[in-house]
Amino acid sequence: MIAFAAGYVMDLVIGDPHSLPHPVRWIGSLIAVLDKSLLGELPDEGSRDPDRERRRGAVLVIIVIAATLLISAAVMTTAYHISPAAGIIAEAVLTCYTLAAASLRKESMKVYEELSKGELEGARRAVSMIVGRDTAALDEKGVTKAAVETVAENFSDGVIAPMLYNALGGPVAGLVYKAVNTMDSMIGYKNDRYRWFGTAAARLDDVCSFIPARLSALLLIAASAFAGSDYDPANALRIWRRDRHNHKSPNAAQTESACAGALGLQLAGDASYFGRVVHKPTIGDDTRAIEAYDIVRVNRLMIMSSAIGELLCLLVIFTMNTIR
Repeated sequence: MIAFAAGYVMDLVIGDPHSLPHPVRWIGSLIAVLDKSLLGELPDEGSRDPDRERRRGAVLVIIVIAATLLISAAVMTTAYHISPAAGIIAEAVLTCYTLAAASLRKESMKVYEELSKGELEGARRAVSMIVGRDTAALDEKGVTKAAVETVAENFSDGVIAPMLYNALGGPVAGLVYKAVNTMDSMIGYKNDRYRWFGTAAARLDDVCSFIPARLSALLLIAASAFAGSDYDPANALRIWRRDRHNHKSPNAAQTESACAGALGLQLAGDASYFGRVVHKPTIGDDTRAIEAYDIVRVNRLMIMSSAIGELLCLLVIFTMNTIR
């Protein structure tokens, strides 16, 4: 419980300093190497073998999970073998590495700061670092919506899901989840390169994120009841129940719909990716115009929801230890 709580506080205080080594970046490097070796350069469309690419994608998933599991377990075992204090420190640091609340807030608030100065081009550059859509032609409302959606959608994958897996299985389970999520973010696309190779990664991420996404939405709804007059918990619940499936992913719209309802905004809808407009359903009602300060509002809701999640996870850990 000490390590779990310390890891959460460390994430809020220091976040993810880019100057320090990070296991998730190492996982990403391993995925990139395996991508090149197992898939490599694509042959002509007519000579591609979908089954072969799916099998090789599954091999990548197995290797990445096995490596993450073995290395993180070895680190934890070695640390606790040295001393309980070393073990607690290692567990706290690894827990911190799996969480991304501070990074999510920091990167999205860069967008708000640029908008507050009237620097639309700077805001476009800032939001391009955290979204996959085309940002060069976005106006102020488009930039703001992209930032709000990023915080809303990544709250589950970046905060609550790893937090829950850490509570249930320590940082080893937390890092394995981050490996699954990183694989999905790197190769889980339905584009020409990864439409078959990334199948295993995408489906495994859907399964592992299924329950955390729904818990994350409920936490956002609960937090909106205590976050102040800027939030509407009844509307958050209504929009979540209505729009939580308005996305191709079974999980992505869960938190977006809760945030849209809590803030009284309409999110999602059509967006441009690599020069091509992708038509997507909207989430929420267009009851008011989105404004730059909504980035602050969604971050406040995200942090409050994460604090409630942390307390509930500590209760889970306490209960599990009591049963043992």
